[in-house]
Amino acid sequence: MDELTLKEDSKKTLNKKEILSDYRIACESRQASLFGRKEVFMGKAKFGIFGDGKEIPQIAMAKAFKAGDYRSGYYRDQTFMMAIGEHTLQQYFAQLYAHPDVEKEPASGGRLMNGHFATRIINEDGTWKELSKLKNSSSDISPTAAQMPRLVGLGYASKLYRNNPLLHQFSEFSNHGDEIAFGTIGNASCAEGLFWEAINAIGVLQVPVLLSIWDDGYGISVPNEYQVTKADISKILEGFQRTEDEPGFELFKVKGWDYEALCKTYIHAAKICREEHVPVIIHVEEMTQPQGHSTSGSHERYKSRERLAWEDEFDCIKKLREWILENEISTTEELDKIEVQAKESAKKAKHQAWDEFQEEILKERKAVLGILENAVSKSTHKTKIREIARGLEKTLSPLFADNIKAAKKALWAIRFEDQQEIKKELQDWIKKAEEENKQRFNSHLYSQSMMSAINIKEIKPEYDEDSPIVDGREVLQTFFDLALTRDPKVFAIGEDVGKIGDVNQAFAGLQSKHGEFRVTDTGIREATIVGQGIGTALRGLRPIVEIQYLDYMLYALQTLSDDLASLYYRTKGGQKAPVIIRTRGHRLEGVWHSGSPMGMMLHSLRGIYILVPRDMTRAAGMYNTVLQSDDPAIIVESLNGYRLKERIPSNLDEFTVPLGVPEILKAGTDVTIVTYGSMCRIVMEVAGLLEEAGISSEVIDVQTLLPFDKNHIILESLKKTNKIVFTDEDVPGGATSFMMQKVLEEQNGYFYLDSKPVTIPAQEHRPAYSSDGDYFSKPNVEEIFEKIYAMMSEYSPGEYPNLY
Repeated sequence: MDELTLKEDSKKTLNKKEILSDYRIACESRQASLFGRKEVFMGKAKFGIFGDGKEIPQIAMAKAFKAGDYRSGYYRDQTFMMAIGEHTLQQYFAQLYAHPDVEKEPASGGRLMNGHFATRIINEDGTWKELSKLKNSSSDISPTAAQMPRLVGLGYASKLYRNNPLLHQFSEFSNHGDEIAFGTIGNASCAEGLFWEAINAIGVLQVPVLLSIWDDGYGISVPNEYQVTKADISKILEGFQRTEDEPGFELFKVKGWDYEALCKTYIHAAKICREEHVPVIIHVEEMTQPQGHSTSGSHERYKSRERLAWEDEFDCIKKLREWILENEISTTEELDKIEVQAKESAKKAKHQAWDEFQEEILKERKAVLGILENAVSKSTHKTKIREIARGLEKTLSPLFADNIKAAKKALWAIRFEDQQEIKKELQDWIKKAEEENKQRFNSHLYSQSMMSAINIKEIKPEYDEDSPIVDGREVLQTFFDLALTRDPKVFAIGEDVGKIGDVNQAFAGLQSKHGEFRVTDTGIREATIVGQGIGTALRGLRPIVEIQYLDYMLYALQTLSDDLASLYYRTKGGQKAPVIIRTRGHRLEGVWHSGSPMGMMLHSLRGIYILVPRDMTRAAGMYNTVLQSDDPAIIVESLNGYRLKERIPSNLDEFTVPLGVPEILKAGTDVTIVTYGSMCRIVMEVAGLLEEAGISSEVIDVQTLLPFDKNHIILESLKKTNKIVFTDEDVPGGATSFMMQKVLEEQNGYFYLDSKPVTIPAQEHRPAYSSDGDYFSKPNVEEIFEKIYAMMSEYSPGEYPNLY
């Protein structure tokens, strides 16, 4: 048999050359998995998780994957990435060894363990590549089902590019929405809530997503009957099947060892998905996992002898070999030769990747050993230094850390000696190595391009004599109208954002003006709202996604933390998703709509800028700033500020608020009060009362928590007042402690203190309902006044007698 027709009415065929090429790729991938496991056990890699048993379905999927398409996948997709030409054998081993060079390991620069794939979609200067002509993979993450929220957005982008004529000009990002978002997930991860939320969102939105479920029957040691109802994901997805009258999914089920059926299924499914914009799920069952889940243990511990025998018999590569021979496509000798060559190719790639990984480390080690040899000849601690050098020299599979440890230990050993030349040589080498290792392992948390949010220049608001005074929400309404008008890539989504213009009316009337694809309602599904933003931002759009209340960030925290916040870092500048998350919080009434969990976000969302405007004018300026940048940001609007009066700047569409630059709201000489958001109004009221008591306070609005006070404006105030108070609505130990650490430790503010620094946060619980609940749960005017007065009383009791 020389040719296989994939579909009766299709011209797409497979010839012998392509079939044997598929067999070669499968064998090479399998050998990479086998060698990879051995490398971990030899100590050359820390951990391994491999794609063995999934080779043939992934090759079939690759046949349907075209330029412009996107993958949001599962950490066993190595064969797919090899089949589309976006991951080589050598890069596979470079990632296994954690090579920190993006030229050698382009997916993450050694920052992710093996099996985590990504293509580099932006240039070194931060500009976009021509994504519509590339085969793209969003960067993988480990948490189960966490790839699903972004998959929603990757598919949704195609819908926007197809249906919004204003976007047809952006051919570098899309060919009129013809792209498919390919998702992959393991069977056990289908038990996760993120899976079901994403499936529902994809079905509601009717976006071109083709999801493959790799089903090998287990989730580590736990079989399907413990994972999903009826132990069969297809059976419980049957209700999602589309009909003539109702939209839904097209569902397919195919055996993971059946090459011919897999190829037919993927070509047919992709045609439906691409042309009709109908989501598709392919349940690939009867897959195997020859080496078990990972290098952490053996699957013989939990699989029966009968199951292991079945897995051996139905190994997908073995079944493909049988099929090739049965159909007389090739000979035993030819297939044997392919298998031998595949093993040699994998072995060669392994050796080459290891040698290149070790090259720079060994070069550094040679330099350190040279310095130590010089030290031995001059130091009085010869024995100690010789011991350090010998230990470094004998280290098998050395790391960069081993070199710097040896250099530092040698420096410690000679700290009392008068050997300035040797000390300087060690000090200079350590400083240089630390700078290089910072770039290897700690760089690219935020954008390093000229489009970074911290590089956007400040443009101050301007006011005319006839600038209208309006409700704060009308400032935002006017701003969002301008933003949607000037950039067709900007759109807004969220619960109640569309028809009614959000619960606080900042988008009121904008859906009817700009259309449903620009201002859009969503279901109640915070994690996939954020995912919708991530996926569309990865494809060149500028989403503003709304989490209705700050308290509800908890629903989306995992997606924000593990996916968005780490994206730029984990790809070492290879991918970006400049999403704006709009939310509201701070003071109002009750447990659920008055939260200020800023510490939670500060601690879990490094990599996303956190902006806390005190009013809607400042919020508009911050939106202008981040919309010009390529960083993601969260903007927390003050929930109780929408009805307060503000004057609209005449340059509302262009004025910007610089990030990391606090604003002094009131000058003073006795005490510095640092706060943000809704607390600014409270503190300004306190400042007036303090003036009446003879206390001059300087009030500073930090404006942004991440980044925080780049120019040390707060420190300069502290130098003048020598006393400082940090107050906000977070729990004790939250953002007030964060701010105090920044000023007193990082800025060395402790040196200028005349009194103990004070934090005035909210109570440890959430706020009780009603105005009384707010008063007794969060910092109030009287509490702040008395604590600052007590500070002044301790400093000068004669001038400020005790109140109590």
